[in-house]
Amino acid sequence: VGLTTSPLSITTVLENVKDPGAGAVVFFAGTTRDNFDNRPVSHLTYSAYPPLTLRTMFSIAESMVEKHKLIAISLIHRLGEVPIGEESILVAVAAPHRKAAWRAGEECLEVVKEKVEIWKKEEFVDGEGVWRENRAG
Repeated sequence: VGLTTSPLSITTVLENVKDPGAGAVVFFAGTTRDNFDNRPVSHLTYSAYPPLTLRTMFSIAESMVEKHKLIAISLIHRLGEVPIGEESILVAVAAPHRKAAWRAGEECLEVVKEKVEIWKKEEFVDGEGVWRENRAG
């Protein structure tokens, strides 16, 4: 579990969950798109209070491991400016079987978007920006 202002490493996140007992690894990358509601976006900016945010992220990760009997989970979110085409969140889960991995990966992402204290600002090409809770969009 982590927060960073650096570009995210897909390889590192996947390596973190590999395990000989895992029959399935599910991976998700949330990527900055170039538009929102048909408005051109130049980039996103994410903000958080790391001590609180990390506590919530660890709690979610622990609950996913327990609920879905995961072997491993990796969850990282980028803060600061995230350009178009770059990832803002990576989620990877490993489980003995694919059904548990699929369910855990999707549920983890949805719970993160619902509960984690991260805010994003959509910066539009025209210079305007809109702050939103991370769960919006």
